[in-house]
Amino acid sequence: MPDGLAYPDRLSLAQLPTPLQPLSYPTLSERRLWCKRDDLTGCLLSGNKVRKLEFVVADAVAQGADTLITCGGLQSNHCRATALVAAQLGLHCQLVLRGEQPSIADGNLLLGQLAGAEVSYYPVRRYHHHLPELLLEHAERLRQIGRKPYIIPTGASDGVGLWGYIAGAQELAAQLNSLNITAPLVVCAAGSGGTLAGLAAGLSFYCPEAHVLGVAVCDDADYFYRRVQDDLAECARRYPSFSLDKPNNFTVVDDYIGPGYAQGYPEMFDTISTLARHTGVVLDPVYTAKAFYGMLQQLRLDKFSTRDVVFVHTGGIFGVYPEREALTR
Repeated sequence: MPDGLAYPDRLSLAQLPTPLQPLSYPTLSERRLWCKRDDLTGCLLSGNKVRKLEFVVADAVAQGADTLITCGGLQSNHCRATALVAAQLGLHCQLVLRGEQPSIADGNLLLGQLAGAEVSYYPVRRYHHHLPELLLEHAERLRQIGRKPYIIPTGASDGVGLWGYIAGAQELAAQLNSLNITAPLVVCAAGSGGTLAGLAAGLSFYCPEAHVLGVAVCDDADYFYRRVQDDLAECARRYPSFSLDKPNNFTVVDDYIGPGYAQGYPEMFDTISTLARHTGVVLDPVYTAKAFYGMLQQLRLDKFSTRDVVFVHTGGIFGVYPEREALTR
């Protein structure tokens, strides 16, 4: 492996390294399937968001921030993780959420509230059309009462959060090297785009024969191709010593979104139950189940010929509970 990159400051929040485990699935007997268990980055801080927050919150603390502001859906894994990190570090947290306030909080939302986050709810249309203004309004309100806010974008996916999965790619590449795997297909969900961007950029450096497949859970493929380039360009602007080239080692498919973001469909729910029964690994209904189902279909269609396939399990276990009715059916 090449020498490491010059990483910016980070906090130690995640339980790392996460395991790379063999996985047996009924329809993939001709492949060697592996699971990168980033659902095991912690208990309450489980999932991929914590890797990004190690760098993003380090940047916030370095700037003297005392309040983290971030945004997402009602069951945002990222918002839950941000609220818990803030509680651990003695920071305030403001969550700007998309959707109507439920009568009873569940899953990630419940955990965010338990961690002490202040939550504001906005109708979907207003959220989508005015999110940047909403975040700035909250920041200004906090400044007026003497707080020092730091805005974290959706999913902590930006030129700072990108480092989380560049470091994750380095960790994965070392594990692959120990198994003499040089040219795997690495599969992840593509939601806010930061995990995809970091994996593509990091593996282009640490495991150059790897190919990354991003399975979109929202937005179309073109959006994610642009998003990877934008995150890398922002990283290069922020960090003059950043030396990674724009990667061309990734593919994005957008055929498995279903009715929309965070909206399930029967094949997806079947994938959750089948994998849980056969392996004890539980996927989430927003990101990983769609990604795993998409991966199965792409391999069934023989879109990728590599023998070794690595599925990056990015967590989201708490999102299962609000979908208990569909899952029990």
